[in-house]
Amino acid sequence: MLDSVRSFNDDNEKKKSKFVPLRVAARIFDFLASPCSSLTTNSEEPPAAPAPTVLSPVMAESAGMPAAAAEDGMVEVAAMQKAVKQLHFGEREEIKVAAVAEIKKLAAGYPGRKRLLAALGVIPPLVSMIVELQDDHRRQPVVETLIVLAHGSFKNKALIVDAGLLVKLQHLTNTEDLPRNQRLASLLLSISFLAKTQSPVNPIRMLPFLIEIFTATETTDETKLTCLATLYNLSTKLDNIRAIVSSGAVHILLKLTQNKKASEGALATLGNLMLSETGKRAIEEDSMVPEALMESMAWEDEPKCQELAAYLLMVLAHRSRTQRQKMAELGIVPLVLEVALLGSPIAQKRALKILQWFKDEGSARTGGHSGPQADQFSLPSSSAGKQQIRECRRAVKKMVKQSLDRNMQVITRRAHASEDFSWFKSLAASSSSKSLPY
Repeated sequence: MLDSVRSFNDDNEKKKSKFVPLRVAARIFDFLASPCSSLTTNSEEPPAAPAPTVLSPVMAESAGMPAAAAEDGMVEVAAMQKAVKQLHFGEREEIKVAAVAEIKKLAAGYPGRKRLLAALGVIPPLVSMIVELQDDHRRQPVVETLIVLAHGSFKNKALIVDAGLLVKLQHLTNTEDLPRNQRLASLLLSISFLAKTQSPVNPIRMLPFLIEIFTATETTDETKLTCLATLYNLSTKLDNIRAIVSSGAVHILLKLTQNKKASEGALATLGNLMLSETGKRAIEEDSMVPEALMESMAWEDEPKCQELAAYLLMVLAHRSRTQRQKMAELGIVPLVLEVALLGSPIAQKRALKILQWFKDEGSARTGGHSGPQADQFSLPSSSAGKQQIRECRRAVKKMVKQSLDRNMQVITRRAHASEDFSWFKSLAASSSSKSLPY
């Protein structure tokens, strides 16, 4: 009896020993794939769902799991191991390109794999391949894979920068290759979100690429909008404003304000640049100011552009006497009055603030608490200046009269409409449909 018990225990120990390596491998993989692992945890990201447990078919059967699910998990792990190994140690270019396609599929299929793939070191060789590959058709999936890995992961974005992508940008710029520019612009847009974190990206190497794309005649509107969004993200960091101004981006942004598709983003970026003295000076000294901003403020169908343009003009009018004189010569008073009457609430407040500084008696009213403090604005005393004053006054009176007439017409039309409707109801109540004249 005792011998039979011992033999039974020995058999159980042998069976358990067969599964020990499999269990150890499964635990190691679970540790690497788990969000709690120190190799994959990113404090800047929300915790991802835990990776599915990978078991061998024998272990899955003993645990009561379907063998097919376990086999799929083992196949996925094997595919990941093979792709990472080929990417690191593949001797031929075709092998590495095939590995990139597999890594892209794995990263896109399950978000938790992004951190695991980054921990396995796939980002540095991918960045190197962007420059090493001469065929754009093979370079395209590499850039797309980096975009997938960077999406939703600040840690992966930082790893891409650390791998030297921005240093290699100067070797990748080609204004005639529109598809390449679009993909690289999308990747830079993803990386530019680092400007809003504690580990901001240095814009010095990124700005030349953006400026060259902006100035290229073959660049599509979609690519320009992507680069504009990148520039806006960079401008949210005050430390980046000096570099942005030095790159010549101010004049490009003012040109983009004439494009209704890009005007809002360009004006918002200029508003960020206005927060520093360097940005204010660069905007003031540009030849397109204030005319370009006044044109944007005249768009009645773009209320957001009106608000942003009014803000920029308000800052310029408060700051510079030269700018106020330019605005007066360009006829800003009728435009601002129109915005004050018909614009959005925010645009109305800003327009009224500008009007306050252009009133004849504004020097006495604004000197104590608001408006320009350094140098009071005085209208020219020459005959030409007096003629401009009279023309502005006539224009203001005409616009006020037109506004009153328009309001009166609306009131009268509504009154007539109510009378006609009441007459129609009484007619319909006292007559049949056959007796109606139409």
